[in-house]
Amino acid sequence: MSSEPHPAADPLPDRFDVTGVTAEGAAWLASAGTYPRSTLALWEERPTAPVVLPCGTAFDVVSAPTIFGRRMLDRLWDEGPGSGPVAAYRCRMLLFAAPGTAQRLPSLLDWEEWGTGGAAGPGRSAGIPPLLCHGPGDAVTVPALGTDLGEGAAGRPESRWLVAPDTRRPWLPGPEILVWAAVRAARAAASAAVRISIFPPADQDAKVYDVSRRR
Repeated sequence: MSSEPHPAADPLPDRFDVTGVTAEGAAWLASAGTYPRSTLALWEERPTAPVVLPCGTAFDVVSAPTIFGRRMLDRLWDEGPGSGPVAAYRCRMLLFAAPGTAQRLPSLLDWEEWGTGGAAGPGRSAGIPPLLCHGPGDAVTVPALGTDLGEGAAGRPESRWLVAPDTRRPWLPGPEILVWAAVRAARAAASAAVRISIFPPADQDAKVYDVSRRR
């Protein structure tokens, strides 16, 4: 990832390379902690060990439900400037954002009358689900740098990179960009629900969002 936003035309395999954590990306992650050298030494010794890192200095993190987070990620890449590093952790999507995002994002969503409580504004058929904003005083578990991880019940690692950090100065979206992506994702979900509602009963189980095309 360069220090500039990625154009929407970049090839997908380069964006979503879960094995792409580089030494520079690891150094950037470690810089968020109080003892970066100790964190790097731990990763050198145990590359499959996840680590808890504080937010608010090198990055903030916006945590979204998995499906909605994937929709946001699609909007960022297909219609917007791209994203910073992104990780999946259990049933959440962790979007790494510019410091200060955690403080400003909720108020911007409220200003746009979308909010983060799942309630739609007047005339809207779908809202934005709760987005957990992690900033100063918070910490998140980042995935291991290696890929030999313990798997959950679904046969997939509980914690893994979707967009891996690969530079010491990754471009990180700010609150305005994430508001844009969240609103676009909510509108896409609403449009999909409307399309399903006009299908005959036999088609009601049809997939409306195929996440496999990003893997």
